[in-house]
Amino acid sequence: MTGREIPDEYLEGYAQILAEAGATGRRLTRDELQSLRARGERAAEAGLGLRALVRGHLSATRESWPTLPATEAAPVLAAVEQAIDAFAEGHERSQKLAVRQEEAVRREFIDDLLYGRSDLGRLAERAERFGLLLARGHAVAVAQGGKSLEDMDPATRQVESALVGRFGQRRILLTTKDGRLICIAPGDQEDVLTFFAKQAHAATDGGRVALGRPHPGPGGVVHSYEEALNALDLADRLRLDEPVLRAADLLVYPVLTRDRQAMADLVLNTLGPLDTARGGAQLLIDTLTAYFDTGCVSAEAARRLNLSVRAFTYRLERVQKLTGANPADPVHRYTLQTAVIGARLLGWPDKEV
Repeated sequence: MTGREIPDEYLEGYAQILAEAGATGRRLTRDELQSLRARGERAAEAGLGLRALVRGHLSATRESWPTLPATEAAPVLAAVEQAIDAFAEGHERSQKLAVRQEEAVRREFIDDLLYGRSDLGRLAERAERFGLLLARGHAVAVAQGGKSLEDMDPATRQVESALVGRFGQRRILLTTKDGRLICIAPGDQEDVLTFFAKQAHAATDGGRVALGRPHPGPGGVVHSYEEALNALDLADRLRLDEPVLRAADLLVYPVLTRDRQAMADLVLNTLGPLDTARGGAQLLIDTLTAYFDTGCVSAEAARRLNLSVRAFTYRLERVQKLTGANPADPVHRYTLQTAVIGARLLGWPDKEV
C-alpha cells in the first residue's frame, strides 16, 4: 500500500501510459482501456471506494509529472481523463452487478419469508443477514395505495427514510411485494408498526394499512402477513373506511365465515325476501348497513344516505314488512346485522351464494 491509499497493483503501468502519451500524443489503446476497466472491477470487488481510487490516480499523475517529456500538457491530461474514466467505468459496472445480485438474493429471501417456502433453519440463518432474528416473534404491516409500489418508488423511499430517522438500526425490514409496501418488525415493538402505518398512509396519499398480530418463530411472519392481507380484503368487501386496520379487531369476521354454507343459509333466509323489493335487495341492505354503522341512530343514518328521516324510516318499515324482523328489536337486530355482514362478505346479492 502506498501513500496514495490504494494498492500499487491498481496503478501498474499507469505512469508508462502517461509517459507515452506525453512523448507521442497518442490516445489509450483498446487493450489499455480494457485493462483499466478490469482493474476497476477488481478494486470494487476488493471494497475500495471510487473516491480513493480517483485520488490515487491523480496523486500518481502529480508524482509522474516532473519525469514526463517536456511537451504540451494537453495529451497527458487527455490520457489521464481516459484512464480514470475507464477505471471508474469498471468500478461502477462491478458495483451495479453487485447491487443486482444483492437485490436478487434479497427478493428471493422476501418471497421465501412471506410464503414459508424454505427450510426454517436455513431461513433463520438468511434472515440475520437482513437484520431479523426469527427466533423471536414478529408482526407484519401491509400498506396498499392507489398505485402499485416498488422498492425504488419515492413513497417507499420516503417511508424508509422516516423509519430510519425515527428508529435507527432496529431490526426492521421494509420491502415491497405485489405492489404493496410491507414492514416486518419485532412483535413487541408495536410503536414501529404504528409509526409505519402513519407514514405509509401519508406517503400513499391516503392508502390503507393493515396490521397483522404478532406471532412467534419463522412461521410467525407468514401468519401475520396473511392476517394483514385478509384484513385488507375484508375492508374492501365490507367497505370499511378506517385507514388503519388491525387484524386483532377483525377476528369476528373470519369466525362468521368459517362455515360458509351456514352463513349463506342465514343470508338467504333472513334477507332473501328483500330481493322482491322495488330496486332489489341492495338498496335495503345499504339502509340496514347505515343504520347499524351509526349505532341504530336513524337521523345520522339518513344523513349518510342523503335521505330525509321520514324516507329512511319508511325503508326500515319495508325491511320489517318483507323479512318479518324489526331492526329496532334487540333480538331481531342481532340476526339482521349478522346477515348484513354475511351478505357483504359473500358479495350477495351481486353474487349467488
